[in-house]
Parts: sequence; structure tokens; C-alpha cells
Amino acid sequence: MNGADTAWIIVATALVLFMTLPGLALFYGGLARARNILSVFMQCYGIACLMSVLWLAVGYSIAFGPQESSLWGGLEKAFLIGVGPDALAGTLPELLFFAFQMTFAIITPALIVGAFVERIGFGFVLIFSGLWMLLCYAPVVFWIWGGGMLGDGGIFGETGVKDFAGGIVVHETAGIAAIVIALLLGPRRDKSKPPHSPVVVMIGAAMLWVGWFGFNGGSQLAADGGAASALTATHISAATASLTWILWEKLKYGKASLVGMVTGTIAGLAAITPASGFVNPVEALIIGGIAGILCQVAVGFVKNMLKIDDTLDVFAVHGVGGMFGIIMIAVFVGDASWVAQLGSLAIVGTYTIAITAILVKLVGLVIPMRVSAEDEASGLDMAIHGERAYDFSS
Repeated sequence: MNGADTAWIIVATALVLFMTLPGLALFYGGLARARNILSVFMQCYGIACLMSVLWLAVGYSIAFGPQESSLWGGLEKAFLIGVGPDALAGTLPELLFFAFQMTFAIITPALIVGAFVERIGFGFVLIFSGLWMLLCYAPVVFWIWGGGMLGDGGIFGETGVKDFAGGIVVHETAGIAAIVIALLLGPRRDKSKPPHSPVVVMIGAAMLWVGWFGFNGGSQLAADGGAASALTATHISAATASLTWILWEKLKYGKASLVGMVTGTIAGLAAITPASGFVNPVEALIIGGIAGILCQVAVGFVKNMLKIDDTLDVFAVHGVGGMFGIIMIAVFVGDASWVAQLGSLAIVGTYTIAITAILVKLVGLVIPMRVSAEDEASGLDMAIHGERAYDFSS
């Protein structure tokens, strides 16, 4: 065990949890209408709790268990059986590696929440998210990070896919799942209202930006120059994407908005996630600069051309951003394989579409997916949870 590595990953673990609670919850909650902010908070908080328990039960073992096959890690480490305080994963206590990866298993299904806010049942969200994490996310983790079929020595030969911190594992899977659910769920009945609190959106985005240092820097799994490089690339990409987003917004609409700027931040962070451990700061600047425009164009394409109500643009920002970052690795990194990068995108994308669609249909047989028209009109905070965030009468 290395003390410095362990100390850094303890901090990184806290930072990644901070991304979901409260960062993502505030970011999504501010983008929703005031009558639905608590429902967004409940979905993010509930997912965080449930994924933690499921990751302990079988998720970690599926993702990082002994390589019984190239498809999954098996159940040998279910409930962390045999994993004591002295067990190591590299230079880290394995319990810490478990906890760090658990925070990734929390935020990935939580990202999907942005696609269906304001019109979906809380029970459906929990059941679907739990099954999706176990049947979609955890196997993909094994394929890429756990020694499975898409990694080095897998189906693409000695050089497998390069995905440093989750362009495919986190952002592609969440983004594609989001657009599939949004398509099957159908649009909101009233899409005319703007974000109820740009202030809350900005606070949440800023927390995500800070937490992302743990997300990408921590993925080095060591306190060394590689972690410093990943952290620096992360910051430069986020800053550049924020600027190019509002520049493009200004050229198109004549105004640069706060919500637009911080959405650009998230686009830059998603795009640099898979590449952050492989590129230098100038390359990160290029990735972020393009992502700020590319993801904004994708937002318009999904809403106006595809006519899909991915409410908070999960696919356009996270999905497109993450997949773009995977492709840019092949552009900038000499030993990256185009076949492995593009092939892995295709395989995981197809798998995610299939699993997500099947789970939506199966869970929908057990519990209603969509709330009633009356509940949607009145807001989910009072209708489902019996609470409201704001009391303007007092």
C-alpha cells in the first residue's frame, strides 16, 4: 500500500460523490421547474443510496471480479466476501478502490435523470436505475476497465480501447440510455417553461467542475504526475468549452446566457473525461473548444430535428461529449487504435440501446412509468412527495 496514493483516492472518492450530491442534484434541479425541484433531488438522492447497496451486493463483483470470462467478473466478490482491510488493488486498499468505483456507479445512472424529469414515477426510476446499473453499467465497466473483451488483449487485439475515466463507460452509456428513455416516455405536456433558477444551475455546475478533479484525476489511481496532468487537462477543457459555448450562443442568438456557459462547462468536462489521462493541455484546449460548439449543435439537433424531449440534454451534452472525447483519443494518442475506439463505441452503444429498451418495457409491466396528467400539471413535488421547495405565501 502506498500512503500518498491512498490519501489522494480518499479525497477523490469524496469529490466524485460530491458531484452527485449535491452537484448534479442542484444542476438538474435548477433546470427543472420550481414545482419539480424536490422530485429531482429525490431521484438523485435515492439513486445514490440504492446504487451504493447494489454495488456492494453484486455490482462491484460483476465489474471487477476475477476474470471468469471476457463478459463479466462473476459473483466471487459479492458483498465483498474475502475482501478485508489488508487486501490490495494495486497500491490501494481494495476497500478504497471499491468505494471510489462505487461513486462512478452512483453518478452514471443519476446522469440519466435529466432526460425524464417532471413526468416520471419515483418508483420506476429506482427500479429501472438499479437494474440498469447491474445489467448495463457494471458489465461495460468489466469489458473496458476490468480486463474484459474490449480492453488490451481482447477482441481488438493487444491494443484495446482507451477510456481513461469514462467516455464510454459513463457518458456514452448514460447519454444513450437517456435518449432511449426520453423517446419511449414521450415529451412533457408543457415544454414552455425556462429553468426556474439559473442561480441554482450555476452552483450545481460549479460543484460538478470541482468534483470532476476527483473523477478524472482520481482515475490515475495514484498521487503522481499522471494525476496532475489529468486534472490540468480537465480544467482547461472545461474552461475552453464554456467560452466557445457562449461565443456560439452569442453569434446565433445575440446573447450569451449563464445557463449556456455552465452547460458548456459540463460539455467540456464530459469530452475530456476519456482523454484526460492521455493528452496534454493544448490538446485538451482543442477538445474543449470543439466540444462547446459540437454539443450545442447536438442539443438543437435532438430537440428540433429528432423531436425528442431529452429534457436536460443528457445525450447531447454527456453522450455526444463523451463519444467525441473517445474519438479524439485516436486523433491525439499515437498508440490508440481507431478500430478499437470506434468499435467499442458501436458495441457499447448497441448494447446500451438494447438493455435500456428491454428494461423500460419490463419494469413498465410492474410499475407505471409515467405519472398522470394531473400530477404532471401540478408538479411532482406535492403530487408524489407531499412537499414543496418554495412557499411564496410566507
